[in-house]
Amino acid sequence: MTISKAHGFALIDLIFVCGIIGILCSIALPRLLQARQAASAASAIGSMRAVNSAELTFALTCGSGFYAPSLTTLGRPPVGSAEPFITPSLGATDIVTKSTYTIQLTAAAFAGSPSSCNGLAAGAAGTGFRAAADPLDPQNLRYFATNAMNGIFEHTATLFSTMPEVGSPLTGHPLR
Repeated sequence: MTISKAHGFALIDLIFVCGIIGILCSIALPRLLQARQAASAASAIGSMRAVNSAELTFALTCGSGFYAPSLTTLGRPPVGSAEPFITPSLGATDIVTKSTYTIQLTAAAFAGSPSSCNGLAAGAAGTGFRAAADPLDPQNLRYFATNAMNGIFEHTATLFSTMPEVGSPLTGHPLR
């Protein structure tokens, strides 16, 4: 009597392997999405820091103590320089989409502000500014904002409309 050996995989083996792969994917996928949201939030916080730094540099060197009213103003280099106040990825348009966040900046024009060294007209700069990074993903509830106070604030809803140009917002908390 000879016993023949089976070669290859049986259908039940394939189903078992597919089941294990499915279980591993169901465990790993939520963590992957959380990691993606955390990376996007870190990028948004970095963008808020870059806006703060660019606004402070603009006010001290080019704006005579006044702040730029838009990201495109910060994206224009001063006369005689090739370097703008903010990176081209943030200074290309007034509303920028970067790492699944919408970044915007505004400053109320102050009539007494002088013209700036990068072509901003007299009366267009502000005494303060506000900037925000709002997520595009509705499941991401991390909204960020900053202003002339140089702090970054976080909330579970947009801060852009309620953020003062100077001082703490009524909602949200500062990042430490």
